[in-house]
Amino acid sequence: MDTITHGIAGALIGKAVFRGEDMFASHPMSRGRIITWSLMLGAIFPDSDVLRDIFSSDRLLIITWHRSITHSLLALPLWALLLAGITRWFAKGDNWRGPISVAISRVLGRGILSGVIRRWMATKEEWQTPTLVELTGIYAMGLLSHILLDLVTSFGTMIWSPLQWSRPAWDLVFIVDFTLTAIFLVPQLLARVYSRPEKMKSRAIGMCLVFLPAPWLIARIGQRVGAPISNKAVWSAMVILAALFLLPVLRGWGLKIGHANWNRAGFVVALFYVACTVYAHHAAYARIQKFAELGHLQVESIGALPLPPSLWHWDGLVRTDRGVYELRMDLSDKAASDSELLTREHHYYPDAHANSYIDAARRLPEVQKVLWFARFPVTYFHKESGVAVVEISDIRFVQTRRDRPAPFTYRVRFGPDGNVLSQGWVAR
Repeated sequence: MDTITHGIAGALIGKAVFRGEDMFASHPMSRGRIITWSLMLGAIFPDSDVLRDIFSSDRLLIITWHRSITHSLLALPLWALLLAGITRWFAKGDNWRGPISVAISRVLGRGILSGVIRRWMATKEEWQTPTLVELTGIYAMGLLSHILLDLVTSFGTMIWSPLQWSRPAWDLVFIVDFTLTAIFLVPQLLARVYSRPEKMKSRAIGMCLVFLPAPWLIARIGQRVGAPISNKAVWSAMVILAALFLLPVLRGWGLKIGHANWNRAGFVVALFYVACTVYAHHAAYARIQKFAELGHLQVESIGALPLPPSLWHWDGLVRTDRGVYELRMDLSDKAASDSELLTREHHYYPDAHANSYIDAARRLPEVQKVLWFARFPVTYFHKESGVAVVEISDIRFVQTRRDRPAPFTYRVRFGPDGNVLSQGWVAR
């Protein structure tokens, strides 16, 4: 799942479960604000593993390193304790007036900006931080939320690393789900809108004006990437957003709900949405299993993967010994009969016939890593002006636009003498 959604989810959990306060409140850094900040930072910390890409030219890190040790359930206690210790150290005023102040002076020199920062540090009071044990538990919850939200996608998360380098995936939610992001975000905004009676109306109208165009913008993005959203869905989303922000203004009943209850409601709705995805996945998985059974397919692996933009759209995949079958499913359609299910449009991606070039490609260490990662791999082969080209593509990653290569397609080019001329991911 995208890092922004992880951070929003962490902040919601802090406010809904741990009595956290708004992160950008005007009052000094209190215990409640530290709780929310810690949940948010803990929820985005696992994605810090991508920073390794800056110091490495290995383009396979996206599959061999990303979502590994920082996403590990086994390493979670260590990360939580480390982050809690850093927070406790950071919260002490003496540390601001000491090492940090010196470091800033060395980096920024004696300029105006450095002086402003150091004067602010000099007036900073020690924060009201939770205990080390409490902070460790709070960070652990943020880290756990990230791991679980990554597990519900189809990319795979190495939760047992470094003991076991497997990639479990629950296939419940597409990696970018704007509906789930909105469920995490909107209740926090509503809690802020209705936190002060004198600013209730202006904040409600302001939020409404900001967010009403969002469904239309998302639909435009979906259209560009090949995941169109109907006009009916766009208008429905706009009406729902307007109702959420404006209806609580009537008679001021939004003020009666309270800051914590708005966030708790968002947390409950998010859990309900995930429960709906579990039910939808079960229905889609049963349908693709039935398809494989009726087609007498020799199943090596099978799965039902979510498709954007809603939880009704699913991609059924069946890996056989000669290729991959794909059946796109819309669960809003009535259940198909056995004969109708077989006649529905589906795609078959056959593997290229084995040859010496394909065998040589499969022996390459890089290709073996790609095959370890791929759940529904298909091998292609062709020649270009005497150059033999082997491509391996993982069909679980949808090719939403035909004018672009499929995501996670690895290409190896061989010369006439059988030597590798080049290899790597196919650029989009």
